[in-house]
Amino acid sequence: MRYNSRNFGQKDAIMHADIQHALENDSTIDITTTGRKTGRQRRKEIWFHYIDGQIYITGLPGSRDWYANLRANPAFTIHLKESTQADIPATATLITGDAERREIMAKILKKLNQMSQLEEWVAGSPLVHVDLKNEV
Repeated sequence: MRYNSRNFGQKDAIMHADIQHALENDSTIDITTTGRKTGRQRRKEIWFHYIDGQIYITGLPGSRDWYANLRANPAFTIHLKESTQADIPATATLITGDAERREIMAKILKKLNQMSQLEEWVAGSPLVHVDLKNEV
């Protein structure tokens, strides 16, 4: 996820370097989704994963309100909060195909040293690919 600094001044380019660093190194963000039933904004802390230059959000097996909200309205906001602070508009793409889920979740669980849980995660964990609005 590289940011295009040609469209920004030097201060903005530095900020985008901080965002890139956060995406590559942090693990916790907040996301704000739109409630599928109420239409209200809902903010939730969640882990994210930066794998092969891509951002993914997943969770433990089970149903998740944030996932249902993204299914109904894929536009949301990522709030970086660890090594830097930034609010970034994003779009969610739900990953539902077993082969693609298995491939991505294997990379995530390898990073977390939890490969023994792969089949459980493929069968029951939500998986979302995140597209940032400001990326090149």
